[in-house]
Parts: sequence; structure tokens; C-alpha cells
Amino acid sequence: MDWLREHPDVKTIRIAAADLNGVARGKRVPARFADKILTEGTKFPFSVLNMDIWGEDIEDSPLVFQAGDPDGLLLPTERGFMPMPWLEAPTGLLPIWMFHLDGRPYEGDPRQALARVVERYQAVGLTPVVATELEFFLIDDSGGQLRVPPSPRSGKRRTGAETLSLRALDAFDRFFTALYDACEAMDIPADTAISEAAPGQFEINLMHQPDPLKAADDAWLFKLLVKGLARRYGFAGSFMAKPYEAWNGSGMHMHFSVLDRQGRNVFDNGGDEGSDVLRHAVAGCLAAMPGSTLLFAPHENSYDRLVPNAHAPTGIGWAYENRTSAIRIPSSGPKARRIEHRVAGGDVNPYLTVAAVLGAALNGIEDKAEPPPPIQGNAYEQGLEQLPGSWGAAIDAFETSPEIRRIFPAHLIENFVMTKRQELHYMAELSDEETVELYLDTV
Repeated sequence: MDWLREHPDVKTIRIAAADLNGVARGKRVPARFADKILTEGTKFPFSVLNMDIWGEDIEDSPLVFQAGDPDGLLLPTERGFMPMPWLEAPTGLLPIWMFHLDGRPYEGDPRQALARVVERYQAVGLTPVVATELEFFLIDDSGGQLRVPPSPRSGKRRTGAETLSLRALDAFDRFFTALYDACEAMDIPADTAISEAAPGQFEINLMHQPDPLKAADDAWLFKLLVKGLARRYGFAGSFMAKPYEAWNGSGMHMHFSVLDRQGRNVFDNGGDEGSDVLRHAVAGCLAAMPGSTLLFAPHENSYDRLVPNAHAPTGIGWAYENRTSAIRIPSSGPKARRIEHRVAGGDVNPYLTVAAVLGAALNGIEDKAEPPPPIQGNAYEQGLEQLPGSWGAAIDAFETSPEIRRIFPAHLIENFVMTKRQELHYMAELSDEETVELYLDTV
């Protein structure tokens, strides 16, 4: 309540949780009822976190008619209130997550799934340190075709890729200045911004956190912020995996290391190659990669990004300082030795992605698994085992993966499979234009 007392101009609040697609689901509430929500929580049906991308119930879901569509209890996360700078009226946002009415965590909640993985690490005295790199497009969708929006400064459009171009960043300086101000107000640790490899594409790094839940919160809130703030400037901010056929798509690369009880990085052996534990973690990530692909590429459009020679990995392999590989060990000092997981698109649910990567790594650490030798050269030319090449194949792999069942509860797996099969069925009815319109702002 301190935040609300410090912001007496806030008359309404939003309470929101992430569903399985990462879409914010919640309520608008007058600020005078905030104390009741903080102390008692609120309720909405369990099925709300298990809706398809259109916001429709999952057909034949046991959560709906079979069970009578019962309520879950939504309680505030550790995050507390924060502003919503993309709205005109001063408004507070309270992130929430779902429990059973008796206080047990709801196993279909993606944030609860990540908390479960974190608890596995805590049980063996380990703490993951996580950072994400989020790519996104600024897009003018006001006409018949998607275009780079005109610069708020000059009114001109740039059509080239302009990788690492300061001109491209400066063209949208007003937007990025507002974005960084908003990140500070929302306690989102935004670091470096760069222009990326496609027109109107940018990347912002979020700083490392020794708290995976905080890191996933940051990524989820950042996506909400970019999408909302971009609309205030008259264009779309999209994390869609592949909005343009002719250009590379957007990813969410995840960096992580692991600390022991003494705060030492267990991936550090004093050398460039990293420790045995690092190799075990890599092996776990590789083993889980076929089953995890659905979490890294959760939508139909996601598979347009995962094609050879398009700066997105397609083969299951790892390497040192090689951006063509699915898993990269970046060059760094030994104390900063870490793993970069490069498969996920920008369209993912950050909670499920972080949970999948960390859970797979811990599987490998527990098993003392050994990976194949690291590759050298172009990963697309190595004859590697390939990720599932289609949405349907990824759904099947996720459903049957033993590695996934070590990471996620059966209830969440069942719900996610039902959701994706329903989306797969109904997406077949949409034109390419309708598909883009659906995904552009949603994911």
C-alpha cells in the first residue's frame, strides 16, 4: 500500500497474471479496494490461465464443464504495485499468481511452474542467475502492409537493416527515452539497446538477476510495456517471432550461471572451457531440447523463424563463442562463465521458457550427463539432430518427453497440449494476413 499512498492520483488498478501464452489476464479495480486485494486476494476461474490465443475456453477441458469451472485464488506476487506508463490516466499494476483455495500453488500457473524449478535448485543449495535479451519490432500496421514506422523525430521511414546503427536508435530516441524512464519506474533493469538485423528491429538486454522469478517477471512486464508504450507513439511494438517473410525474426536469448551456497559460480573452473558442472548443464539442455521446442516456439508463426541460415538455431548442438549454435558459451572471464540458450523466440511465455531451460540444466547436473563434443564452424552444416520442424511435431514431442515430465507438473503439460492442439486446429482457417493481425500485439 505504500506505493499507492505515494501516488494519490492513482484511482484505478489492474491486477494481472500470465496465462500459458503469457497473455495478461485480470481485472480493473477501483484503487480504494486495493487493501482488500492485498490481504485477501481475488478469485477467477482456473480455466482463465488456460485459454487459447483468442481468449477462448479450451474445448473439452476438464477445468470448464466437467469440474464446473471452479475458482482459484489470486494473490499478489513479491513484485507489489507499479505504474503503467503506457496508459493516459495514472494507474497501478499489481502482478498476481494463482493458488487453490486452500493455499496450495496451482500447478497450471506458469509462474508457479518456474517457482517449482527454483525450489529444486534451492533444495541442493544452488541459485540460478538469469538474464534475458529481448528482440522486438516497431511496426506501422496502419496500412495494408506492415512497414517500419516513421521516426517520431524526423517523420521519415528507414527501410534498411542498419545492424548496430546509432541512426536507427536515434530515429526513435523519444520512444526509447520514454521506454527507459518507464523501465526505471517499473523496476525493470533495462541495460543496453541496439538496432538489430531487420528494419525496425531492436534488442534490449535485461540485467542478470540472482532470482529467476524476478528475471522472468522483468521479461513479462517488459513485453507488456513495449507493446503498450509503442501504441502511445502510434505504432505497434511486436515480439512476434517472424513478422516479415524477408527478414530475420526476433528471439529471446537467455543467459544463466549457477551459484553455490558460498556464492561461487559452479560453471567456473578457472579456465576458458568451464567446469564439469557446466558440461552437465549443457547436456541436460540438449537432451530436453526436442521436448522443450514447443515452449521456445509456441505459435504457428514461430516456425517461420526456425529455418537454416536465419540467425536462429535449428540443430541441437553447443559451441564456444558461436552464434550459429543452439547453446553458446560466451567468451568472458572465468568468474562470469555462463550458458547462453538461443532457441526461444520473442513470442514465448518467459516463465515457461526460463523454467524449461533451468529445469533441463538441473536434470543434466543431477544426472552428471555428458554432452557431445562442442561443434566448430557453421552449425547449419554440421548434420546435427534437428529441432521439431513443425508446430504439430513440437506438440507431440512436448507431450511425450520424459525430460519435460521431470520439469513440469502433469497438469500443466496436459493443459498446454490441449491449448496448442486447439490453436493448431483453428489457425488452419486463417489467412496469412489474419495470422499476422492475431499475433502482432498478442504475443
